[in-house]
Amino acid sequence: MQLLIGGTLIDGTGAPPVRDAAVLIHDRRIEAVGPRPAVTPPPNTEIIDISGLTLLPGLIDCHDHLAHHNYGLAHRWGLDEPQSTRHLRTAKVMQQTLATGYTTVRDAAGLDAGIKQAVEEGLIQGPRVQLSVNIISPIGGIGDRISPSGHTCCVPGDPSLPEGVANGIEGVRMAVRTMVRAGADVIKCATTGGASSRAGHGPKDPAFTLDEMRALVDEAHLLGRRVMCHALGGPGLRMAIEAGVNSIEHGCYLDEDPELIAMMAEKGIFFVPTFTVYVFHREVSPPHVRARGRDLQPHHIESLQRALEAGVKVVAGTDAGGHMHNINARELQYLVEAGMSPMQALQAATGWAAACLGWESEIGTIQPGKLADLVAVAGDPLQDITLLQDRQRIKLVFKDGQLCVDRRGEQPVPAEPSAAV
Repeated sequence: MQLLIGGTLIDGTGAPPVRDAAVLIHDRRIEAVGPRPAVTPPPNTEIIDISGLTLLPGLIDCHDHLAHHNYGLAHRWGLDEPQSTRHLRTAKVMQQTLATGYTTVRDAAGLDAGIKQAVEEGLIQGPRVQLSVNIISPIGGIGDRISPSGHTCCVPGDPSLPEGVANGIEGVRMAVRTMVRAGADVIKCATTGGASSRAGHGPKDPAFTLDEMRALVDEAHLLGRRVMCHALGGPGLRMAIEAGVNSIEHGCYLDEDPELIAMMAEKGIFFVPTFTVYVFHREVSPPHVRARGRDLQPHHIESLQRALEAGVKVVAGTDAGGHMHNINARELQYLVEAGMSPMQALQAATGWAAACLGWESEIGTIQPGKLADLVAVAGDPLQDITLLQDRQRIKLVFKDGQLCVDRRGEQPVPAEPSAAV
């Protein structure tokens, strides 16, 4: 057993912080939580003094691409380096992500079941992963890996990452079954283009029909999988919500159709805005992508604010990978800048995020019976949410009750200004 004492507890439920708290860990799980005098340790319990630190639930990123390392066509086709190098690169990203306090990640396409298995078997360190395997979209959609010349990929596909292009009701049902066979815990699909899509398939251009989406959602739910849907605006965004997906990824133009936010609140659909990736798109991407990123920005912020007012659960996801890794906590800064309180932003990366994944009974809050995913931070993120971006301030990371990171012997150093990505 281990007893963490002396820290300030922010438990992920939105409750006020508890000073001089105690958290008792036993057999991977949290056994007791409360003010220090209320928690009595059994004999031979290891005492860990975290006085001066803030104790949070392990952080959760609901939209990451751990195995994507740039946006280039050669990389998307798997031609830029040996697959063994790519896998080792991904393993390093997994280790670094855990070291920043992120104990759970929902991967939104590109990561195969083998990496998840390697983490579970202890071959590599990394966060707990919820896999989507690959994105499902129709011909011409964002999952269609065609080159600008019109050529398709010239190398055989990876059977661990099956093709996600599907058309027609039976086609989308088959695609869902194929992803589940490959190890998908959640189904990822797309009903619109995106900011970074090819010219002519932008954020408001639809993909799939309503009948196809209803079939996709029905098949996923029959197989016990939630559906996360890339949808930015236009008729494709409405289609995803009407079909009953479980989360809207990006949702930049929700503000243009007020009915949609009310529908999301009624249906319990989560909103994953992914502000981080659009900072990159506005400043670094090709001209047509930068223009899209600039156009959607005010709508994106307005959509977040209206969603919060309507009671929609907003959760944190970076859409990291193609542009940069290990920047997961930047999303919390952007959520606050867009109108969330620091406490709401923390909930977006803990309790609310766990509910988005359907794992709220196991993770997301510091409560008895939950898995002991914990992060001890130097400083108060309610006063400065950006301190979570400084890995030297992430002093302790527990995952499944195991101490994975211990930086208590290191002195805090001022975080360098975060370059806009």
